[in-house]
Amino acid sequence: MRLVVQKYGGTSVGKPERVQKVARRLLETQCQGCQVVAVISAMAGVTDNLLELAHQISPHPTERELDILLSTGEHAAAALTAMAVNAIGGRAISLTGAQAGILTDRNHTKARIANISPKQIHELLSDDYIVIVAGFQGQTPEGETTTLGRGGQIFTDVDGVFTCDPRIVKEAGKLDEIAYDELLEMAGSGAKVMQSRAVEFAKKFGVEFEVRSSLNQSRGTIAKEESASMEEVVIRGISLDRHQAKLTIAGVPDKPGIAGRIFSNVAAAHIVVDMIVQNASIGGTTDISFTIHEGELENARKILMPVVGEVGAKRLNTSSGVAKLSVVGIGMRSHSGVAARMFECLGRGGINIQLVSTSEIKIAVVIDEKDAQRAARLIHTEFGLARLLSAAAATQPVT
Repeated sequence: MRLVVQKYGGTSVGKPERVQKVARRLLETQCQGCQVVAVISAMAGVTDNLLELAHQISPHPTERELDILLSTGEHAAAALTAMAVNAIGGRAISLTGAQAGILTDRNHTKARIANISPKQIHELLSDDYIVIVAGFQGQTPEGETTTLGRGGQIFTDVDGVFTCDPRIVKEAGKLDEIAYDELLEMAGSGAKVMQSRAVEFAKKFGVEFEVRSSLNQSRGTIAKEESASMEEVVIRGISLDRHQAKLTIAGVPDKPGIAGRIFSNVAAAHIVVDMIVQNASIGGTTDISFTIHEGELENARKILMPVVGEVGAKRLNTSSGVAKLSVVGIGMRSHSGVAARMFECLGRGGINIQLVSTSEIKIAVVIDEKDAQRAARLIHTEFGLARLLSAAAATQPVT
């Protein structure tokens, strides 16, 4: 029997009528001869409300208790969804992340999944249950509740993966398909439709999946292994990651082990570093710049100030209010000049580039946050993404 796993974000279960709609879809899927597992986020706004309440009680709530508090949002949504299925004649049961066999590391509030032992899920599926799993959570080997961070789930309910956020670029269009690597880069660059770790697992095990809306029956975007035809599209999409901060350690001695010492201190505090750029050495010293989420800036500053003196660097410069703009496409492997077009486009728009980072299929720049939306629109137009989608749609057979 075919196993179908469906994931529903907070807006998909944000109201009682939407929970009931999800329940009907789950039962319909089971009636098609499938075993069904659903992963459910907290109802829209619930996690934010719990966080606000926690900070009203304590300016700095302990992370263990915060995990226990935040996990209740998913517990409630999963239980309500199971109730809705049962109310229309189905047979459903809700499970916490721990009951579903999700084992994580011990890093509270942003844990990573270490292993999944779905024995109980399979037993329930064999008994014809629709299994509703609370998302966003798991447990440590000691049985402590952990949450996976706010990036541990789909952020919103959308029709698929778009060439850019439609709230930023009105002409953005939905993609019919996207390669795992492209979606992985977009997810890591600020596109909120999918979480990067979920894409990593899908790629590792070769699981094709569809990103689609729970509010209609429209076809979404299929994430899959890349094909030769995919390389014909140079740029697949644009991602924008706001609320970034830039740190520069100036006058760092250009000696082996110094960079490792700097970033090991940052890593020990579980601060995720994104872009890293090191200048060419001049006079035996260099500058190292990197970006983090602006919410981690104060913590990073406290950690790095003593390190700057210890390694013999000159100073630490920090700034918030920057954003990362990324263009992604596997077609970059076989097409030249993408970076030049991107930089020239931003230059014509009077937008200054502060940092640049590249990979085989991505070019990312750090710019002022106030310029971010305008930059995304300029790049979207420069590479004709709306026009490419229109042309692709015109060649599709009418059904």
